[in-house]
Amino acid sequence: MHAGDGNIHTNIPVNSNDYVMMRQADVIVDRVMALARLLNGVISGEHGIGLTKIQYMDEEVLQAFADYKNVVDPHGHFNKDKLMPGSSLDNAYTPSLHLVQQEALILEQSELGALNDSIKDCLRCGKCKPVCATHAPGANLLYSPRNKILGTGLIIEAFLYEEQTRRGLSIRHFDEMNDIADHCTVCHKCLAPCPVDIDFGDVSINMRKILKDHGQKNFSLGTKASMAFLNAKDPATIKVMRKGMVQWGFQAQRAASSVVSKWPSVTAKKTTPPNTSGSGKPIEQVVHFVNRKLPNRAMLPAKTTRALLGIENRDYVPIIRDPEKTTEDSDAVFYFPGCGSERLFSQVGLATLAMLYDSGSKTVLPPGYLCCGYPQTSTGDFDKGKQITTENRVLFHRVANTLNYLDIKTVIVSCGTCMDQLLKYEFEQIFPDCRLLDIHEYLMEKNYSLEGVSGEHYVYHDPCHSPMKTYQPMKVTEALLGKPVTLSDRCCGEAGTFAVARPDIATQVRQRKATELQANLVANGVEAGSTTHDVKMMTSCPACVQGLSRYRDETGLDTDYIVVELVKGLFGDSWANDFVERANRGGVEQVLL
Repeated sequence: MHAGDGNIHTNIPVNSNDYVMMRQADVIVDRVMALARLLNGVISGEHGIGLTKIQYMDEEVLQAFADYKNVVDPHGHFNKDKLMPGSSLDNAYTPSLHLVQQEALILEQSELGALNDSIKDCLRCGKCKPVCATHAPGANLLYSPRNKILGTGLIIEAFLYEEQTRRGLSIRHFDEMNDIADHCTVCHKCLAPCPVDIDFGDVSINMRKILKDHGQKNFSLGTKASMAFLNAKDPATIKVMRKGMVQWGFQAQRAASSVVSKWPSVTAKKTTPPNTSGSGKPIEQVVHFVNRKLPNRAMLPAKTTRALLGIENRDYVPIIRDPEKTTEDSDAVFYFPGCGSERLFSQVGLATLAMLYDSGSKTVLPPGYLCCGYPQTSTGDFDKGKQITTENRVLFHRVANTLNYLDIKTVIVSCGTCMDQLLKYEFEQIFPDCRLLDIHEYLMEKNYSLEGVSGEHYVYHDPCHSPMKTYQPMKVTEALLGKPVTLSDRCCGEAGTFAVARPDIATQVRQRKATELQANLVANGVEAGSTTHDVKMMTSCPACVQGLSRYRDETGLDTDYIVVELVKGLFGDSWANDFVERANRGGVEQVLL
C-alpha cells in the first residue's frame, strides 16, 4: 500500500497462532520493504513509524529524527523513547507486530480471551445509550455500554501488553476494570437494541468474576453484609441479621437521612449528581447512601413469611391449601418465594400464599430458607452461585420424588431475578411438563381483578428484571387492578446490592427516575411538585419496592407490590392476620423430606 509514494505500510492477514504463517509474513514484509526502496520510496507511514519497521530504517534518518525530537520534546513526553537510539518495548505505547503471536496465545489460554470475544463485535453505534441506567447525561456521559466496551478493550490491551513485555500487571488496571464493572446494574436492557447482540450485563458479571478470581475486586461492606444475609439458611441467624440489618439498620438510615437530606449540598447533589470515576471517598458514599430514606417500619413486617406460618424446619416440605376448597383435581403449584419475598418484604410472600390459598391451589414450598443464586453470580462469585444452583436443583428433585403423588404443572415466582435464575434450573426435568409463571400472570389466568374499586390512580414500574415472561406486563397489571395504568420508565436505582455497593452511582440513576416520576404524576393530572394526590406506585419486584419507597418524600407516591394491593382490596387491611390464622388452623401440611 502506497509503496511508491514514501508512505509504506504492510497489511498482511495472518492466523497469529500459526507459526509457519507468521514466519512467512516476516519474509513478505522484508520483500515489501525492499520493493519500496527499489521504487525510490522511503520507510514511513501515515500514522507514524511503527516498531516493526525500525529495523529497515537508515541510521542517519533515525539520528535526524532523534535530533529533531530532542528539540521539540526535550523531556520525552510524546511516545516516550519510540524510535530513539537504544529504544525498546519497555516504554513504547505501540507494541511490535511480532508480539501478535504471543497475544493470540495469551487470549486463547486466559479469561481475557472470552472477555474480548464478548465485546469484539461492537459497532460503536450507541443504540445502547438511551436504555442504559448508568448513562446519566445530567452527571456524566462516560458509562454507556458503548463507552464501557471501549474502556474494556483498552484494559484488555493493557493487560496483554504488560504480559507480553513481562513488566507485570498494574494494580491501576484492576482499579479501572472495577470502575467499569461497578457502573452496571446488570439490567440487560442494552441487549435488545444492540445490532450485534452484546449484553454488557453479562460482560460486567464476567469482569467481576475476573476481579474476584484475582483477589482484586473492590471491597464493599454493604455488599458483604447483604451476601451474608442471603447466604444464611439457619432461622435463628436470619432472625438476628434481619433484626440488626433490616429493622434497626433501616431505622438508623432514616434517622441519618432526616438530618443529612436537609443540607443544601446534599439536596443539590440529588438534583445534579456529581461525576463518578473510581470508588470515591467513604464519607461521600455514606452521604449518598442516606440522601433518600429507606422504607419505614410499616413496610417491614416483624417476622418472615415462614416464621409467621411455622414452616422454618428444613426437614419438612410445606404444603399450604384451603381444605374447604381443594380437591384431588385442584392445581398443585410449586412456589419459590426467594429472599426478597420472604426474608425482607415478607408481606409479598404472604400475600402470594394468601391468593394461592384463596384460588384453591395446593401450594408446595421448598423446605427451609433458600436463595436462587442470582445475587451471588451477579457480583462475580460464580462458584457460590453455581453451588447454590446445584444444591437447589438436587433438593427440588428430592421434593418431586417425595411428592410424586402431586401433579405439579406450574412453578410460581414473585421476583424477577429469581425468574431469570430459575429459567436455568431446567424445571421441566424436575416436574415434567411444568411451566414457570409469575404470580401475577397466574392470578390473571384465574380471573382475579380489583375492577370496581375506585379512588386510586396507578403508576406501574416494570422492573429491570421483569418476572412476567408469558404475558405482557402492562396487560397483566391493568387486568389485575381493573383500570388503565401509567407505565413508569427507568431503573429505580436499587438493583440488588448495587445501591449499597456504589451509592454515588445509584444517586445518578435515581436522578433520572425522579424526573420520570414527576412526569408520571403530571400525566395523571397532579400539579407539578405536589406531594398530595391519589396516585399509587405499583411494581412486581421486592427490591423495587425498597428502591421506589425512597422517592416518597419528594413525590408523595406510596409504593406497593401488585399482589399485596390485590389482597388488600379483596380481603381488607387485616388480610395478613386473617390468612395466618386460617392457615394455622389446618391449612398447613408438612411432609417429611
